[in-house]
Amino acid sequence: MKIGVVGASGYAGGELLRLLAIHPHFSVTAITAHSNAGEQITSVHPQLQSYRDKKFSAFTPSDFAQCELIFLALPHGESAKVIAQLPALAKMVDLGADYRLESPQAWAKYYGGDHAGAWTYGLADIEPFTSLIKNSTKVANPGCYATSIALGAAPASGIADLSDVVVVAASGTTGAGRNAKINLIASEVSGSLSSYKFGGVHQHTPEIEQALSKVSGAVAKISFTPILAPMPRGILATITAKLTQQITAQEAHALYAQYFAGSQFITVLPAGVMPKTGALTGSNHVQIQVAVDEHTSRIIVSVAIDNLGKGAAAQAIQNSNLMCGLDEAAGLGFDGLGV
Repeated sequence: MKIGVVGASGYAGGELLRLLAIHPHFSVTAITAHSNAGEQITSVHPQLQSYRDKKFSAFTPSDFAQCELIFLALPHGESAKVIAQLPALAKMVDLGADYRLESPQAWAKYYGGDHAGAWTYGLADIEPFTSLIKNSTKVANPGCYATSIALGAAPASGIADLSDVVVVAASGTTGAGRNAKINLIASEVSGSLSSYKFGGVHQHTPEIEQALSKVSGAVAKISFTPILAPMPRGILATITAKLTQQITAQEAHALYAQYFAGSQFITVLPAGVMPKTGALTGSNHVQIQVAVDEHTSRIIVSVAIDNLGKGAAAQAIQNSNLMCGLDEAAGLGFDGLGV
């Protein structure tokens, strides 16, 4: 299949190109980057030697005329500006936020500007989303935090109150995008942790609530505090919710293991083994551990992913595989890098 990538100069775009280069069924024929148009791809992504003879091009709709599948890796608010110029029959996966939210009010509150509408939400590993993705031509790839938190909380929908979920999650600096910001330079980040978008204002909040509401069939609400961690990539999320029935840690672990038994990418770790972000770098895999705090009658879930892999590019490819009727693991059948 001929593939196009719109906006490939960012971190997620570079990771997408890396994974597409080894995909057995996809061939990248159009690669654009607005501010880097005309530059060698390896001047921005030196690791991508398989693209060493190629340059980023400026966005020209005709370059995508023959593409059967198009990935959009643009800043939030930009995808909706170019959709009408792309082939209407092409399958598309948007890695940005433009088509994730169903509520115009939520979009206005957390992003601002005009609401572009909603595509099928691409939380690829759980229902009802998996079935919807298989029958869709336009998919909104979930946000990185949203992926880790929704996957971690979803299995608890029958045993915990998802109307009051508390989350603290730490992300690597690539989650903030490829921008020159003082608070993201090494001297500021190294050896230090800091919260940001404090007080329940992070833009992934309504997305997570929307996903969990669909899974549980009831209104979900979360209190979410993000943390900037001194590492380039990875997310570690800690999720807690009040239990609605008595359950032991062993029973909770068995419930989670059964929930994800059919997943090719999600591992519920053995009791006592904790998720590690470094074990997942570069992959589409997820590690989960679950416990019960008997003192407060709360379930506690720890989730680790790679924010550029499962949280962006790798899940986008998993979604495209499902859309195209391929094995969902095509081009993704490898472990994390570890140390």
